[in-house]
Amino acid sequence: MKLNNKIQRSGILFVISSPSGAGKTTLARKLIEIDSNIELSISVTTRNPRKSEKNNRDYIFVDEKSFGKMVKDNKFLEHAEVFGNKYGTLKQPIIDKLEKGKDILFDIDWQGTQELKEKESKHLVSVFVLPPSTIELEKRLLNRAQDSKEVVKKRMSEAISEMTHWAEYDYVIINDDLEQTLQKLIAILTAERLKRIRQTGLNSFVRKVIF
Repeated sequence: MKLNNKIQRSGILFVISSPSGAGKTTLARKLIEIDSNIELSISVTTRNPRKSEKNNRDYIFVDEKSFGKMVKDNKFLEHAEVFGNKYGTLKQPIIDKLEKGKDILFDIDWQGTQELKEKESKHLVSVFVLPPSTIELEKRLLNRAQDSKEVVKKRMSEAISEMTHWAEYDYVIINDDLEQTLQKLIAILTAERLKRIRQTGLNSFVRKVIF
């Protein structure tokens, strides 16, 4: 008799953090495109949507009052303020997916990562993506033409601060080649999925093999 070798496992909170412009959003989208068992966590935010962004697809856009009520009602798994705007991750949808073995991808900063570590450390896998240099980072921010020079200057100042938190992450990758960086992320995710502690159905599977 052939056994079903698909072992039940718990899901992963897979965090990718980086300074703005270092490539985390592009990497996150590419990873989702090639891996059907991971999906992007959609954050609630108080900032205004950019031209290409849609509500409930890129972010859940709310006003300050609504966000404050969500905080008061303990709706968030994590929340933080970045560049004067608030961001948060709704708790219950994430927990439901983890229990079903679904992996959730987070494109968040170090503050949000620390909150996740405090609340859901056993599910958390964190990766910090570094740019090859600050010169290259500034060049990328200017080339994408989404922000004014004043905003880019502010983002560069914040980037230096963010990069000091690299040691708080499980893995650190230098993004000097997008495809190579993507392959490294895939390797990390594959290894983490195979960890014994995540394979919740392993005990019952082994018992079937032995007996």
